[in-house]
Amino acid sequence: MNLTQSALLPSPARSLTTGGARLLRSVLPWLLAVLLACSTLTARAAEITVSQASIEASDQGYRLSVSYDFELNRGLEDALSRGVPLYFTTEVQLTRRRWYWFDETSVSATRTVRVSYNVLTRQYHTAISGQLQQSFSNLEDAMTLIRRPPRWIIADSNTLKAGDAYQVGLRMRLDVAQLPKPFQVNALNNSDWRLSSDWIEFTYKPE
Repeated sequence: MNLTQSALLPSPARSLTTGGARLLRSVLPWLLAVLLACSTLTARAAEITVSQASIEASDQGYRLSVSYDFELNRGLEDALSRGVPLYFTTEVQLTRRRWYWFDETSVSATRTVRVSYNVLTRQYHTAISGQLQQSFSNLEDAMTLIRRPPRWIIADSNTLKAGDAYQVGLRMRLDVAQLPKPFQVNALNNSDWRLSSDWIEFTYKPE
């Protein structure tokens, strides 16, 4: 008669082996759920797409033209409808490579677009860095200003050197640091508020 390997094990050993298998079967679905949740959070952190970005020279300076593709999730729409303002901050850096030292950061600038909702007037309001303000009757029109903001002067005309190549880094994110204090802790622990684009890079050479 052939004996299986488990039959050769002492009774306590067989019990531990069976218990370990059961434990693994019970824990495995939970581990898979955690891994799936982590991958979902990572995906949610980059839901803004930079669809177009360029720099052009003008008499006033170097202007950034950029547009984004994204939608607000249900959690952000609910917060906005309850009177919580949303802040979208664009960060841009221009660096110039130097063979003899570290890369030089020639330009580092940010601009924030704020969108809010007035429950009494049922109007959406946008403001660019607290200055240019506009009102809209619906959310979609207000979001158009955020997705396709006006051109923005990021540097004076004498900041960049003609003929040199500059590496441009650009991203936009939902800026929870500008929320009212009571909302910041909740936003930091809520995946609905992790809204950002990846950093994109392109080369610009002024003439």
